[in-house]
Amino acid sequence: MYFTRLPDHTQPGFDEALHFNKFKKHNIIFHAESKESHCDDHVGCLSIKTVLSGEETYGVDGRQIIIRPGQFLLLNNDQRYSCRISSNEKVRSLSIFFKNDFAASVLFDTLHSDGLSLDYPDSGGGSMPEFFQTLRPITPDMARQLAGLVGQLETKGYNEAMTDEYLVFLLRYLIGAHQRDIRDTVRVSAVKASTRKEVYRRLCVARDVLHSSHGEPIDLGGIGALAGLSVPQLVRQFKAVFHTTPYQYLTTIRLQQAASLLQHSNEQVQDIAWRCGFENAAAFSRAFKAAYGMQPTRFRGRPIS
Repeated sequence: MYFTRLPDHTQPGFDEALHFNKFKKHNIIFHAESKESHCDDHVGCLSIKTVLSGEETYGVDGRQIIIRPGQFLLLNNDQRYSCRISSNEKVRSLSIFFKNDFAASVLFDTLHSDGLSLDYPDSGGGSMPEFFQTLRPITPDMARQLAGLVGQLETKGYNEAMTDEYLVFLLRYLIGAHQRDIRDTVRVSAVKASTRKEVYRRLCVARDVLHSSHGEPIDLGGIGALAGLSVPQLVRQFKAVFHTTPYQYLTTIRLQQAASLLQHSNEQVQDIAWRCGFENAAAFSRAFKAAYGMQPTRFRGRPIS
């Protein structure tokens, strides 16, 4: 199923049970523009959340995750969450919801040989994928899949077979990304595999906090509390897994956001510096030049590639 308008849960007579029952029976795609939208805390199915313009905020396990263009959030089946759009400009959002047996079938096919898949062609009743719920960058491969899907929907309309083909490849991509995550857990300094996996999950929470609060002063204690890690654990394990410290990671996020604003907005350099969390324009200019090899004003004058 394909929808180009977000549901209005505040509309009188809106049937919540009927609405959410659709997700048990169909793969569903929402591709819509909105300035204001809100969905209260609810239990969802396996889904991908991204925005093509603007920002959308998700509430997951007591923390706020802000999704911006070039990122996506993966939420597991039976995860409780809320979502909100509140913007002066229209936000273009894209959400893809996977029916349980469809996702389980793709997981089975991806992880098993063709011979076993032939023996069990109706393997949709198997276990559901269980992913790390974290913000991820949209890679060129995934961007092509999403652009192809959206392009087909916009030009040819919804066709279930065509859409499901795209969703098979998207799920296979996500499963591959999850397998890479599992391999990355070996960087965590811990003896037990289960401990490494749990610490990695908490580090992903810490990383999401940095992405969602890069305009605010960094507070290692607060980030550690949200992630369930002590400050020494946070700094040491974050460095081991992501090859950088939380503060260095946050600075990189701030500079990337500033570079985007320099090229795509008319804001003053001082306003950009403040918006991206730098104390003043001088500190911002020094950090920007160290990262990009030129002053912000010169960077702004470059042609956009």
